[in-house]
Amino acid sequence: MTVIGWFQIILYCAIVVALVKPLGWYMTRVFNGEATFLSPVLRPVERGLYWISGVDERREQHWLTYTVSMLLFHVGGFLIIYGLMRLQGLLPFNPAGQSAVAEDLSFNTAISFITNTNWQNYGGESTLSYLVQMVGLTHQNFLSAATGIALAVALIRGFSRSSMRTIGNFWVDVTRCTLYVLLPICIVYTLFLVWQGMPQTLGAYVDATTLEGAKQTIAVGPVASQVAIKMLGTNGGGFFNANAAHPFENPTALSNFVQMISIFALGAALTNVFGRMVGNERQGWAILAVMGVLFVAGVAITYWAEANGTSTLASLGLTGGNMEGKEVRFGIVASSLFAVITTAASCGAVNAMHDSFTALGGMIPLINMQLGEIIVGGVGAGMYGMLLFVVLAIFVAGLMVGRTPEYVGKKIEAREVKMAMLAILVLPLMYLGWTAVAVVLPSAVASMANAGPHGFTEVLYAFTSATGNNGSAFGGLTGNTFFYNLTLASSMFVGRFFMIVPAMAIAGSLAGKKSVPPSAGTFPTTGGLFVGLVVGVILIIGGLTFFPALALGPIVEHLSMNANTLF
Repeated sequence: MTVIGWFQIILYCAIVVALVKPLGWYMTRVFNGEATFLSPVLRPVERGLYWISGVDERREQHWLTYTVSMLLFHVGGFLIIYGLMRLQGLLPFNPAGQSAVAEDLSFNTAISFITNTNWQNYGGESTLSYLVQMVGLTHQNFLSAATGIALAVALIRGFSRSSMRTIGNFWVDVTRCTLYVLLPICIVYTLFLVWQGMPQTLGAYVDATTLEGAKQTIAVGPVASQVAIKMLGTNGGGFFNANAAHPFENPTALSNFVQMISIFALGAALTNVFGRMVGNERQGWAILAVMGVLFVAGVAITYWAEANGTSTLASLGLTGGNMEGKEVRFGIVASSLFAVITTAASCGAVNAMHDSFTALGGMIPLINMQLGEIIVGGVGAGMYGMLLFVVLAIFVAGLMVGRTPEYVGKKIEAREVKMAMLAILVLPLMYLGWTAVAVVLPSAVASMANAGPHGFTEVLYAFTSATGNNGSAFGGLTGNTFFYNLTLASSMFVGRFFMIVPAMAIAGSLAGKKSVPPSAGTFPTTGGLFVGLVVGVILIIGGLTFFPALALGPIVEHLSMNANTLF
């Protein structure tokens, strides 16, 4: 570890924190229907969209109607992506002549992109046409991200409202998020990426002659526009198979740094939106502090592990840290930081091969996902996931002092606690359950490239990534099989929607309650004690669900790779 390395990490954290308040202020005005500096241009467009779709922006929805609208919206998204992939060979903007995608892979990909997971069992440049990349994937990147943010705002309204039956209008929230937040930022962001050297063209792939005289086809396409929203919307799906390690998808150290900032920007800002909507910004800062403690701890461990390498590498004369699977233009610190960010934020983009990290370095991304993707998390999803843990932490605090727990003026009762536990426990049920099946089923075992603890971790990582709607891959696992396409799709679906429905039920329940003024016995929720309690509850619940499986993988591998220094 170096001073320059730590300076990069501190600079990154400082910039993200500096963006929280202005972005939070702007997003609060957007979702409250207040005027912004873009309103003179976008407000007529917004009204036109409501008129075309028959939406009354003044009519709000009950939590159940809001949730059903969201589910129907995703049915439409699934059909669009699946249809485009199956008909790809007949559609235009296909300069490489890509054929139709297989049924099981199309099914997996469609589920992947509507759930904001972007797990990819294919190489983008060798499988998909420009039309599918743009109309199918990039389009859904916007809408799945907007959905996550809209759901988080709906849950925040549950905390901020009193004696109301409605939590907003799904169609209005998604429209405003896309129109006022995602699109304007991505237009500027795309231009920046093009300036950095990222392709943005509808032209055919380029044929080139190498220095050795061999012929090579260089894939290009509308890359920058997809990368912008894949990072800002924490989608993570790459235009190229190598994702953010590809020089056309992440050309420079500056583009890498800005991409890392964009992954956290909106998710971190939603904590400020929460504070503003409940009338106490310190509540938002407390939640951000919980996220920050877990994030910094993860970065420190990963950076230390990768910078020190292993005794096995040292015995081979490979000193100076573990550079296997990393891009030289990024180095150890930027690769380690990117890995923790992308798994903390359910983004799934990767600029290094997680499979090549040290055992402990690869363990932290796995832990980040198994905690429920709440360390900033996916845009919106991280916020409502964190609020579920806050509900449980407040409940625990209430048990310790013998009082009905309260949070931001709302009593937390049995219904909210049950819904929170249901949403959280469904995650380990999926990734532990499917992992158990995959390591004993012969057809699934055949997809494993490695045996022992490392191979087990590859399988566990895949199902954890899918269930957490992350989409990153550990590597070393052949995922494009009938078994993995279907089981990973089921994990993505359950991980997204079986968590959303209980969260929306909590939103509806809280919105209907009266606000309770704080009293002398109210547990303070803006200080260090609250932050420590929430962190503890997250680690305890996470430990009970994933440590039994986790210990069999990276920890055992770490001991074996460092055996000569430990024994």
